[in-house]
Parts: sequence; C-alpha cells; structure tokens
Amino acid sequence: MALSECSLEMLQRLGIKSVDELFRDVPKEIRIDGLKIADGLSELELKREMAAMMAINIAASDMPSFLGAGVYNHFIPSAVKAIASRSEFVTSYTPYQPEISQGMLQALFEYQSFMAELLAIDVVNSSMYDASNSLGEAILMSHRITGGKRFLLSRAISPEKKAVARTYAKGADIELDEVGYDPVSGQVDLGDLKAKLVPEVSGFYFETPNYFGPLETRAAEIRGILGTKTMVVGVNPMALALVRPPGEFGADIIIGDGQVFGVPMDFGGPMIGIFGCKTEHVRKMPGRLIGLTVDSEGKPAFCMTLQTREQNIRRSKATSNICTNEALLGVVVAAYLSVVGRSGLRRIASRNIENMDLLAKRISRVSGFVAPHFKSAHFNEFVVTSKADPAEIHSHLLSNGVHGGHILKHEFPELGNAALYATTEMHTKADHDKLIEALEGIR
Repeated sequence: MALSECSLEMLQRLGIKSVDELFRDVPKEIRIDGLKIADGLSELELKREMAAMMAINIAASDMPSFLGAGVYNHFIPSAVKAIASRSEFVTSYTPYQPEISQGMLQALFEYQSFMAELLAIDVVNSSMYDASNSLGEAILMSHRITGGKRFLLSRAISPEKKAVARTYAKGADIELDEVGYDPVSGQVDLGDLKAKLVPEVSGFYFETPNYFGPLETRAAEIRGILGTKTMVVGVNPMALALVRPPGEFGADIIIGDGQVFGVPMDFGGPMIGIFGCKTEHVRKMPGRLIGLTVDSEGKPAFCMTLQTREQNIRRSKATSNICTNEALLGVVVAAYLSVVGRSGLRRIASRNIENMDLLAKRISRVSGFVAPHFKSAHFNEFVVTSKADPAEIHSHLLSNGVHGGHILKHEFPELGNAALYATTEMHTKADHDKLIEALEGIR
C-alpha cells in the first residue's frame, strides 16, 4: 500500500519503517490481512456476508456463561434502550454550552442522585470511564486530601485495577503497597493493614464484595484503624440494594462500575465509573457535577456546577486530565434505575444471592470441587477450587456448551487450582444443571 508523504514522515518520527512494524505488538496469530469480501457487492449481499462471518461468534445468549470478574450479564428492560437511544440524549453528549441541554443535564442529575442514595454518600460526580479509572483518580485524590505519598491497596482486587492504579501512581510519584486478605474469609487481613499503616500512607482501598466475591463485614473496624487517613471503598452497586452502603461506615471516597445497571457487556466496554465522596472533599474530586439552581425568572434549571478538568480551568488547578465522561451511559443507568425501581432492584439483587448460594452448594457436591473457597457471605460471585487444572476444566466445559469461570491460577497462585464463577438473575435452573452435568463428566 502506497503511503502519503505525511504518513511516511509520521513513521520516521516514530522511528519505524512500516505500518506492519507499528502493529508488531499485536500477536501474529490474531492479525488479519483485511476482510475477504468480493468487490461490487450490493448492500443486501454485504450484510449476508458479514452475518455469516459473525455467526462463528458465540454470545452469552447462545450458551450459559459463568464468567464475571468485573463485567456481568444482567437483564436490560427494553424501555432502557428506548430511552437512551433518543436523539436528544445521543447527540448532546458533553456540550461546551451545557445549559442549553436541560434534558441531558436533568438525566445526569438524576444519575448522581440515584447513586448518592445507593452509596449513602454526599456527592457523586457525573461519571468516570470505568471502575479502574475511578480507582486511579481516588489514589490521586487521597494524596490531595492527606498529603501522604504512599497508598495501600487490598490484594483482593482485579489485576486490571492494579495495573491502572500503578500507572496513575507512577506519574504522581506515589508508592503503592498491597494489604493481604485472610485466607479463610477472603476479607481484609486487619493485622497486615495495621502493620503497613505507616505515617506516610494517605489511604487504603478495599472492596465489598471484593474480587473473589466475599462481602467485607468489618468495614467499621477498618474505619477505626485508618483514623484520619482516607478510606476508599469499591462496590458492586447492585449489591447495595441489600447490604449496608460504605457511606454509613464513614467512607471518604466510594467507587465502582455502573455497568450492572443496564449497560450491555459489549466485549468488555464501554463501562461507566462511579465516583462519590464526602462534601468536605468535593473541591478535590475529579470530573464534573451537575447542580440544580434557578434561572433569571426563578424557574428550576440545571447547570454544570463544578468542572475541575484541565480543559475548563488552569492546568495547575485541575484535579484531573479527564476531558470527557460516560454521559450517555449515565442516562442508561438513570433510566434503568427508574424502570426497575427500589423494590425491583431488591428483587434482582436477592435473585443474584440466591443463585450464587444454590450454585455454590451444587458445585461443592461434585467430587473434586470446593465452593465457595472462602467462608464468607458472598454476592453473586465465588471462587471454586478443584483437583483438576482449571484450564483443562474450562476446555471441557466449552466442549460441552458451557463457558466456565475466570481462571485465577496465574493471577493468584496462592489459591492453587482456582476459578472465579459468577451467576446472575439471567441464569436458569437449566443453565445450572448444564454446568453441573459438565463438571460431573470430568474424569
């Protein structure tokens, strides 16, 4: 392919000789040399050709999938997509004259209000990219609050979150340290937390439920141990329909991902990061806030009330370099919570816990398997340990029309042959039966 002079100059500036070299980090086995499509196809013929290509993909609706680890398969009412796909929401996005988009601002204000009530926290911003991004920003904010140049992370969080946290911390010259988890309960090891809580530590991040599924039952005790240091808590917001929110235990910052509220899995994105804090910290919070005020005629009006992004103010005073947000997904979350309502959300969360309990008990009765591995209350996710290698189990399940859990053996070698299984209201008894039957067939 002939390259323009501009393209050639770009390659030279990058110190490479070809476009192929630009993509050398992409494994050769997954690269393609273009799509093999005949020239001159009509639209109908092209759509048939593309449909045939995509037919090799297997979606969660085609086979039972028990994969979670941060992205979850929940039912999405049709009304949610109908509301969010309206042109008034799709096209307004994040305008530079936001007050002209009163409908979008109101929807985002409702999103903030719903999330603040669920988290039991004073303020929630108008979204981040995802939970990992929220964690990175929380680490920086903790430093702004207390001045400490070290930050503690629970070991029982996803490797993706840890990777993003390291990237944020490196740029700010903040040292990260992990706090272990109790090998029996899977919850925070309080002894390890106390030992690592040196004066230069700004704060501590833990989750409830954590990456392994257990709910943290000693959040109030952790608050007492931390004293004036920042307490940052990660949540699965769906669980908050039933369990006490971190705001009631004195959390300074609460983060999470709103994907569980009406956002499709979509191969892992886009997501919507939740970020809330106490009022006393709001000036140190990243992102933006939508507020309710009155116009020149005294009528209610929505406005952008806090914009601490570098595109809005001097870079030296900015709390974040995030120049966009997940506004449309904020509308999705607000629509979802409006449609399902308070009692509906409780029913969905209850079904998740019931399904988790039933499935874990059934797996534990299969020879060679232990579930759940940790002796704690769980939400909809749990660790399964086995005598057989998890990769071999996973291959066997796929051959039997079931997608198993996320393999943990390499991320958390101390757990041995372990995999993380998730179940939601989308799973039926027949789905569970199929998984158990496949597990029983392992020799």
